[in-house]
Amino acid sequence: MAQLICQNLSVGYDSQTVLQDINFTVNPGDYLYIMGENGSGKSTLMKTILGLIPPIGGKIQTGDGLRGNEIGYLPQQTTAQKDFPASVREIVLSGCQGHCGLRPFYSKEEKRLAADSMERMGIGSLAGRSYRELSGGQQQRVLLARALCATRKMLLLDEPVSGLDPKAADKMYRLIDDLNQHDGITILMISHDISAAIRYASHILHVGETVFFGTEEQYRQVPQGRLFAAGKDGGRE
Repeated sequence: MAQLICQNLSVGYDSQTVLQDINFTVNPGDYLYIMGENGSGKSTLMKTILGLIPPIGGKIQTGDGLRGNEIGYLPQQTTAQKDFPASVREIVLSGCQGHCGLRPFYSKEEKRLAADSMERMGIGSLAGRSYRELSGGQQQRVLLARALCATRKMLLLDEPVSGLDPKAADKMYRLIDDLNQHDGITILMISHDISAAIRYASHILHVGETVFFGTEEQYRQVPQGRLFAAGKDGGRE
């Protein structure tokens, strides 16, 4: 059964449509790359899926027992967020807030989940460190651990390797792929990295003037895929 179905979906802000008539289905264990030029509406689409902004038209349905508070989200970081004065442990624990309800404290189980998530991301030894003191790659792993505290079903990642050096980016890609392959977590990732999409994606959604949704292999055969790959030469804009 599909975890996420978008039917004739139109998204935008203040009634101004950015994308329209988007149709795609995400099944458990899929690894979906969302691609397209800057300003094509990728982040707006992701925020609409998360319920942060309402759709202008169409429907978003969840299935396979997926609830809204079981979707982990790793947004693009702003400069101010990178300088956030909190410990790694505090930030990762905050990912459990969706499970706390009205409780003003974290349970032992939630604290154990946070510790397990930090270990999984290789940042257990950094738990007491200030987030602002970490490298860009370490910060992204902290945010991924935070997202894991919210879900074991689906992760939405908005350019998670943006600004990272090649070594840190490769480590991040491998961690995400392991979560997909080993844990069966469904991944939806916004990215410009065509080489990574070809390596990791099971499906690709390309948005813009024309829309494509299909497997990674099918994407390489259509004009959008060939032109995008040629324009990016395997890298970012």
